[in-house]
Amino acid sequence: MDHHKLAERIVDHVGGRDNIQSLTHCATRLRFVLNDNRKADANTLENTAGILKVVESGGQFQVVVGNDVSEVYKHIAAEGEFDGAGSGEGAAKEKKGIRSAIFGLISGSLTPLIPVFAGAGLVKALLIVLERAGWIAVDSGTYAILAAAGNSIFYFLPILLGITIAKVLNVNSYVAAAIGAALMEPNFTALTAAGGTTHFLGIPVSLMNYASSVFPMFIAVSIYAVLEKFLKKIMHKNVQLFAVPFLSLVIMVPLTAMLIGPFGQYVGQWVGDLVNFLINSNSVIAGIILGGTWSFLVLLGLHWATVPIIMNNLSAGGDLIVPLAAASVAASMGIGLGVFLKTKDKDLKALSGSAFLSAILSGVTEPILYGIILRYRKTLIYLVAAGAIGGGVIGYLGVKLIVFNFFLNVFTLPAQSPVLFYIIGILTAIAGGALCVVLFGYESKDNERGTEGSTVEKEQNEAAIDMNGAVESLIRSPLEGTVIPLREVEDVVFSSESMGQGAAVIPSKGQLVSPVDGVVSVTMKSAHAIAVTSNEGVEILMHIGIDTVKLKGQYFTQKVQQGDRIRQGDVLIEFDMQRIQDEGFKLTTPIVVTNSDQYRTITPLLSEGKVAVTEKLLSVRS
Repeated sequence: MDHHKLAERIVDHVGGRDNIQSLTHCATRLRFVLNDNRKADANTLENTAGILKVVESGGQFQVVVGNDVSEVYKHIAAEGEFDGAGSGEGAAKEKKGIRSAIFGLISGSLTPLIPVFAGAGLVKALLIVLERAGWIAVDSGTYAILAAAGNSIFYFLPILLGITIAKVLNVNSYVAAAIGAALMEPNFTALTAAGGTTHFLGIPVSLMNYASSVFPMFIAVSIYAVLEKFLKKIMHKNVQLFAVPFLSLVIMVPLTAMLIGPFGQYVGQWVGDLVNFLINSNSVIAGIILGGTWSFLVLLGLHWATVPIIMNNLSAGGDLIVPLAAASVAASMGIGLGVFLKTKDKDLKALSGSAFLSAILSGVTEPILYGIILRYRKTLIYLVAAGAIGGGVIGYLGVKLIVFNFFLNVFTLPAQSPVLFYIIGILTAIAGGALCVVLFGYESKDNERGTEGSTVEKEQNEAAIDMNGAVESLIRSPLEGTVIPLREVEDVVFSSESMGQGAAVIPSKGQLVSPVDGVVSVTMKSAHAIAVTSNEGVEILMHIGIDTVKLKGQYFTQKVQQGDRIRQGDVLIEFDMQRIQDEGFKLTTPIVVTNSDQYRTITPLLSEGKVAVTEKLLSVRS
């Protein structure tokens, strides 16, 4: 949408600038006070692309634009001053913690991939079972095709991560995917196969294998997000369509190779040397450190640096690195098992159960690592603790890898010696991870904290994922009160569903909380409305009362800022119900999904009656 052109059309069709007495905006609409409403052409405006509806109410001429309202307002306001201009402006500065921003990015980027991680893991497990049972030959076409089905998501992970990370950062996902694809392109991979370095415009480039890597794309797409915004800022709109992707690819692909390659090579080499030093010094300490940190090395893609050392150790009689590192993998399996035993949520139970089964049979722990551990940060402590204990036990018992294998599953146990001691160490790590979850829970205090009157168990993103890949996001009630259908709201913009589908609540308590885990995407100076975007990308607008923008912030106290990461149940706005009603305003609060067109169905789970805060309100299915 060209906000500048839309702004010009709106001004023209409300009768020109001379007809505008004042202008403000709320969460969804431009609110004009015109000198003469008869000069405005409502019919033409309603038929203009980018305008959802036109409403004349309370002496105002209201043009409903939706989520782009603040951008359109800026273009109108930039051309002239109007009385009251900006009183509804919501351009609050971002105040995000770095830690929260990082975990939010990781969670939001990996969550959409969880179903295919789990499915591919089960394919790999099935393949191993069929091969060990003698029902399929490793050199057969059937094996190769099934192996491709199981390996594809992991091998081409940089491409898929490019898409999901870009969506979280709100940049072009196809350009981001192309950056990831360039790292997997045959010409590039041939350079890697030919040697460890090459040159780009005379600059040395250290090469690495990006297949299955996670860390490089988070860095690359984060840099690309900054670059894209900069290019759009300095380039004319008429050339942005082709020039921004062109320059982004020309800059980002070489930059990624030059930045990430050296990191993987030099830091990886340092990790390999450190691991060898620890093992030669004290196998128990080495087991504690490796068992506690191995999964983090995998996340960064640095574990591959140990492969040459492992091969060298095997040629000398046996390797300690793989069995010690396996304790970390086993600890993650234990966490998956613990969540399966602990959770009462049927969807999380299905995910954790299938992920644990896949891990035991195939050694694929990505569904647990990305779907559970990085989602529920408290489990990171369990991963380190259980892995360290299991690694220490394996190191003390002197277990060695005698046949090369990089995966832990029930079929690869004989690759270690003594196998019984190895099993003891692995079971110790699994039991440790599971017990930690069962005894202490898997959610942090932030996740567990509820608001007064809530009796609902909190889940992180309320994303119910079935094994077919369908995602149902649950939107919980941000208010305590009485639910009514959206069509009964006394504001045609909401009752007509022009802003999106949803429900409405007449509050009985003056506190609005977040219905999801996600980020605050829109705030208003008047604090009467707020929009949040869930980690799954559902955009939710909550508008407290009817026409309450006229109060200009009186009786509303906003507790968060635009850009803040929020958890389900976090207080967003507090408001004085009695005083608002005394001013003559109704408190009916629409809760709508403003990007409804991106989903198959949006279903109210309560059509009417009492609702508790954070009780399930809407089901959004993609």
